[in-house]
Amino acid sequence: MEAPHSSPAAETVPETAGTTAPEPAVALPEAVTVTLTVTSPEQMQDLGRRLARVLAPGDLVMLTGELGAGKTTLTRGLGEGLGVRGAVTSPTFVIARVHPSLTGGPALVHVDAYRLGGGLDEMEDLDLDVSLPESVVVVEWGDGKVEELADDRLRVLIDRATGDTDDERREVTLVGIGARWAGLRADLP
Repeated sequence: MEAPHSSPAAETVPETAGTTAPEPAVALPEAVTVTLTVTSPEQMQDLGRRLARVLAPGDLVMLTGELGAGKTTLTRGLGEGLGVRGAVTSPTFVIARVHPSLTGGPALVHVDAYRLGGGLDEMEDLDLDVSLPESVVVVEWGDGKVEELADDRLRVLIDRATGDTDDERREVTLVGIGARWAGLRADLP
């Protein structure tokens, strides 16, 4: 489900006599949305492998979901698909892990921003802006913290049933923001 497209940048200001015309509204990046249902951790990891086929150096992937939703499982699949070295595990206590490529492709930089309260300023010590051009950067809990790193980015929202349940079903919504992701629906194998 897409949010309504209303923002101050999209509003127009009426002209009045004796004033100059308002500046044109800043165009917001286009968004492409794909929603998938995943019913097991194995399917979540497979989705990560499939997504890895469309990722390229410079891509920023932001993962959002409750604890236990499958963010790290998806990233593990991304790592397999990208052919990187090292086991992809949650970087909660180390904040970030770099997994170099074993195949000549981009490295995977896996960041967990859960413990970071601030925005991009607090992330500067990680040098993500330096790593981004030659890596695929995946940030768990990155909403409101890393958007400034790239105009084009992929948001992955993972919704799961909450409460006392054994339900493995997840609704995964991929939101490709910017021209880079215009063909997301067609490119996703």
